Amino acid sequence: MRNWVGGCLAGLGAVLAAPLHAATSSTFQVSAQIVAGCLVVGGVTSYGTLDYGTQSALATGALSTSLGGSTVTFQCTPGVAVSMSLDGGQNSASGTRYLKRSGGTQLLAYQLYRDAAYTQALVIGQSVAVSYSDPTAIKLPVYGRATLTGLVPAGTYTDVVQVTVAW
Repeated sequence: MRNWVGGCLAGLGAVLAAPLHAATSSTFQVSAQIVAGCLVVGGVTSYGTLDYGTQSALATGALSTSLGGSTVTFQCTPGVAVSMSLDGGQNSASGTRYLKRSGGTQLLAYQLYRDAAYTQALVIGQSVAVSYSDPTAIKLPVYGRATLTGLVPAGTYTDVVQVTVAW
């Protein structure tokens, strides 16, 4: 029995000493899926300011301004369709946006547009396309117009409009 065990162990040693044929090279697949999207640059606490400036309470006529101040920009994958919609602000009534006098109830109507010619109104809640030529510096096209009547009490008039941007 001893010879038999010794012979088996010797045979096993011969099998283990024989070279094994293992693969020394192979392949594997590498992939990535890149999805289109946008990045907000400059923070999202405020998309900017529409400032009509300081006017006399007796002034009459149209005031015009555009979104400025600390305006954020968007960077998007080229070709991404970007849209925006604006709510009625804090003081809207019957489809009209109003600036409200601080500490008072007086209102001053204003309109928002998406073009500098003031021909394309930004209707409350309506989504509109945002055109851009540089996908790394997209700014929201928002222009404002208010008409002074000379009958508005002096004071600071404000409103806050929420804008939603989608892509």
